[in-house]
Amino acid sequence: MFGTIDVFKFLISFFLIFPIATIIHLSGHIFFVTLFGGSEKKMIIGCGNKLFAFWKIEIRKFYFWNGACEFKMLKYDNRFTNMLIYIGGALFNLISMIVVNRLTQIGIFKESVFTSQFIYFSFYVLFFSLFPMSFQNGSPSDGKAAVLAFKKQHDDKITDDIQIKIKDGEASD
Repeated sequence: MFGTIDVFKFLISFFLIFPIATIIHLSGHIFFVTLFGGSEKKMIIGCGNKLFAFWKIEIRKFYFWNGACEFKMLKYDNRFTNMLIYIGGALFNLISMIVVNRLTQIGIFKESVFTSQFIYFSFYVLFFSLFPMSFQNGSPSDGKAAVLAFKKQHDDKITDDIQIKIKDGEASD
């Protein structure tokens, strides 16, 4: 059954664990953008109006919902590097799931609703980022963009959570 304590656990999971899974996902994209010489990188956590920014991270009003990465250009720009950038977020989610699961198995982390919710939300982010589909605005999921990059059919490098800066302060959607 679903009781009062379950509502509390859900709220903690949704407003704390889900954003952590999203940050890990975006970190995967940023890692590969950095590895391949990307310039003017920025991570955007959430959507809505900007609340504040620090370093190269911008926090938006609805921090718990979605996010994006921005960069201007790549030093190493080919279909292989682009594919790694697209799947980098899902790869980081997968690695974090394996690490948390293993640390729980060996007793470093206590098995709890929070570790299971972390794995659940990480899998959720991983699955829907790799699911090959186009979103309502026409941008492809990371998985579809990776396939299109492999086929040399995706030149604009834009997905639901990756944006290319055109000029200062402006990103293409």
